[in-house]
Amino acid sequence: MMDKYCKNYLKSAFLLVLLQLSVFLCFAQLPQSHPPVNPNSSTLTIPDYDKLIAFYRYYKPDSAIYFSNKAILLAKKNRDDIGLAKILNQVGIINDNLGKTDESRENYLEARKLYTQTGFKSGIATEDVRLGVVEMRKGNYDKAMGYFLESLKVSESINNAHGKMEAYLTIGECYLAEKKFDLALQNLKISEELDKTIPFSNFSLNLYIDFGILYTARQDYDQAISYLQKGIRKSDIPQYQGLNITLTTYLAAVYAKQGYKDRSLVLLKSALVKARAINNYIRELQTLTSIADTYGKGDPVSALVYLKQANELIKARGSERSQIDILGRMADMYHIQKNESAAYAIKEQQYAIADKYYYQKMAKQINSLQSAYDLNQSQANVQALKFENSRSLLVQRIVLVIAAGAFILLFVMVLFYFRTRKLNALLNKANTELVESNTVKDKLFSVLAHDLRSPFASIISLLSLINDDILDAKERKEIINMAVLSSNASLDILNNLLKWGEMQIKGIRLTPVILLPYDIIERNIALLSASAELKSISIINTVNKGCKVLTDADHFEFVIRNLLSNAIKFTSDGGTVSVAAQIVTEKCEAIFSIQDTGVGIEPQRLQSIFSLGNVSTSGTNDEKGTSLGLVLCKEFIEANRGRIWAESVPGKGSTFMFALKIV
Repeated sequence: MMDKYCKNYLKSAFLLVLLQLSVFLCFAQLPQSHPPVNPNSSTLTIPDYDKLIAFYRYYKPDSAIYFSNKAILLAKKNRDDIGLAKILNQVGIINDNLGKTDESRENYLEARKLYTQTGFKSGIATEDVRLGVVEMRKGNYDKAMGYFLESLKVSESINNAHGKMEAYLTIGECYLAEKKFDLALQNLKISEELDKTIPFSNFSLNLYIDFGILYTARQDYDQAISYLQKGIRKSDIPQYQGLNITLTTYLAAVYAKQGYKDRSLVLLKSALVKARAINNYIRELQTLTSIADTYGKGDPVSALVYLKQANELIKARGSERSQIDILGRMADMYHIQKNESAAYAIKEQQYAIADKYYYQKMAKQINSLQSAYDLNQSQANVQALKFENSRSLLVQRIVLVIAAGAFILLFVMVLFYFRTRKLNALLNKANTELVESNTVKDKLFSVLAHDLRSPFASIISLLSLINDDILDAKERKEIINMAVLSSNASLDILNNLLKWGEMQIKGIRLTPVILLPYDIIERNIALLSASAELKSISIINTVNKGCKVLTDADHFEFVIRNLLSNAIKFTSDGGTVSVAAQIVTEKCEAIFSIQDTGVGIEPQRLQSIFSLGNVSTSGTNDEKGTSLGLVLCKEFIEANRGRIWAESVPGKGSTFMFALKIV
């Protein structure tokens, strides 16, 4: 019996020596802890800063944050959105390591937004994984899974094998956290197959860790040890020392579960030496707590030694959340030793830090809510001022329109009174002029009673709705826009009435000049562009810039503006309006055409389109008109010794053409 005991003791001692020797040999090969680039260089680039941040983030977070701030300023100065996103991702990892999950989430979201704006899909997939990890730490597994699946979708869309491998890996980790071992194994196996097709990376080592955790949970220790030892062998190079420590820690945990406590402690202490040699704060903390857990209740004195070291390490780094956990473990160890005074003192420290930590977090959330509330109040006040200004402006415009309408009405009535007296004096032309007068009168009252009266009634109704104060801001804005459109339409009608009335009294004044139609057409296209854009209508001008005609400039501009306005009015959303000119040399004239892809005109209406008897119709967006515009167009063109006509196919569009003399 004693011989067997001695053999086991010698075997354990021999194993301890071998492990210590392997640790010594390993550290003999480790590089010195020097940064990968000179941090004092004046020509650092974003990739240089990225390397420095990655180097410092585990053991000198303050230095990592310092270089992050400098890198962010450089990226913003150079307008390097992808570089800025990469640095924000690093800042997120730093905050995550310090237990600041809310801050890290904001960093990842901002980085993802930049990658989305630049269309960099690999970056989007990476940030989705990071965001999923944050949610998984909080226990929000559904949200985490959503991010991981979205990352997989993006990586599949660009056939990124590395991205797909990482996505399946994190999906497996999420199932593993939920203890859904079959689903976890299924996704980890897919990730393992993808890993075989891409170069070896740190994700390969994370895969071995996940397999080790999974098989340990299933108590399949042989499989767990196999994967963990494989990972340790492959990570035994300087660049993967951090993951090598983690793999060693998990392997030690497996041995502890099997009852090999001494073997587990040897591995953990070797990992601790490694972590301190490479100044890796996260791995050192992980190893210290693992050693304390291994000693546990069976040896609380030894456990306390390592928990105290962990506490000092955390205090130096300022991670309150981790310190709360460590102090709780220390209090438990003192309680096991029945040292209640020490346990109570540690608990008081724990509660004080917890109160401060959660109070600061809550205060930050309250400040955030207060800022959001103040912003909303400010926006509401601005909106209210805009509404009041809009209402005042609308009232002024309506008063102006009504006053102008009353003046025009009085003016036209006086005009017709004198014209009627003159017609009665001319007996030879009585019948002809009487018919014309009746037609004009009917047209006038039709415009006044329908086309002008209806918009005013509509505007008054809209104002009543606004005045009731029962509408929300969005509804008020829509109604005000409707009232403005109706007012503009009424003003156009009054302008045409005024122009027409002036012609009836004074006749047509003609001032022919040589002009370039192209410039006038372009100017009027620009004036009407807003109306066209509202309906997504394209206006194409193919008139030759060198074309010259002899005509009255004001008349030509009126005709072009009126025909373009009608084309836009009767063309559906997404249509086209084309302006062209054909030179007919033998007739010394230019034939201008305004063609649309609108609703077209019925044949029976096409015959009377330029007469006072024509009945106006509403546009495709219910735009109003009087048909006086086409009457004026005809009179202006004919006064300039030209001619005007129209062609149309119902449902396909119309073409209005007029001919003028060229120079």
